[in-house]
Amino acid sequence: MSAWKFRLAAAALAAATSMGAFAQEVTLRLHQFLPPQGTVPSKALVPWAKKIEEDSKGRIKIQMFPSMQLGGTPPQLYDQARDGVVDIVWTLPGYTPGRFPKSEVFELPFISGLSAEKTSRALWDYIQKNALDEYKDVHVLAVHTHGPGLFHTKQPVVGLESLRGMKIRGGTRVVNNMLVKLGATPVGMPVTGVTEALSKGVLDGTTIPWEVAPALKVQELVKNHTTFAGDRALYVTTFVVAMNKNAYNKLPADLKKVIDDNSGAEFSALIARTQDVGDDVGRSLALKNGNKITELELAEVQRWKRTAGVVESDWIKEMQSKNVDGARLVSEAKALISKYDK
Repeated sequence: MSAWKFRLAAAALAAATSMGAFAQEVTLRLHQFLPPQGTVPSKALVPWAKKIEEDSKGRIKIQMFPSMQLGGTPPQLYDQARDGVVDIVWTLPGYTPGRFPKSEVFELPFISGLSAEKTSRALWDYIQKNALDEYKDVHVLAVHTHGPGLFHTKQPVVGLESLRGMKIRGGTRVVNNMLVKLGATPVGMPVTGVTEALSKGVLDGTTIPWEVAPALKVQELVKNHTTFAGDRALYVTTFVVAMNKNAYNKLPADLKKVIDDNSGAEFSALIARTQDVGDDVGRSLALKNGNKITELELAEVQRWKRTAGVVESDWIKEMQSKNVDGARLVSEAKALISKYDK
């Protein structure tokens, strides 16, 4: 072959290779624990996936697998993303107790504000500065919280004493410790088990935000809901949208940019906004069902704060045993939450 023909063939091969790379299509599997009609799956994850597909001009497609359709249990989701069993997950770090200790600070009682969006912006900043090492095995796309957690119970909770002895579901070890301090009997389980546990009498009630109650039919299974006066939530739990590192790293640069442009603080805030809107919907459905909503007055809330405050002290001591300055992390979290609450 003459030199010019060789160069022409090489150029043609390079162009074909380049076009092939440009046209590369990727399908990513997103696995999560709630049914597709859940607030976050329907109002946040699906629109986000469509935006990814649009921004990539159809070259990235995200397949949705709700309700643990690909197998396993909710506490296994994080490892599924880490190990490449799936490409992306939405899950709770708290489903694996003690594994993400620095991230737990936002779950401490009466620390977080009443807006999931504002708290989630604070959480994103906090994780970036203080706890990215806890997620080193994955590529973090978003972190967020739900809105204020509250009690949904068969018998009314009208004060601290009325909670004592009740079997209450808690979603994380921090919440379970809070329930112990408040006098309840904590029952740890993923949120997906709440409906059956309430209907069978395994639980007397559950702690969840208003937003998730309709998907679990909680407002049909209990008649009482207890909220708290003031500007701080009883508790919130944290969530993460995590991507397998290899799945991210092998994307071409332009597709990585699509993922990057749709990740981070704004994606976190998007998910959290759906929680805030969902809280209004859940509360309205409870009222429509004729349920009773009790808001504890500030004086009573102060009693709860004093009692539950031991949870914060416990957590700081535990962090000290791990050579982590828990008091500094609490101060950092409170400062960020106050910053966004203004």
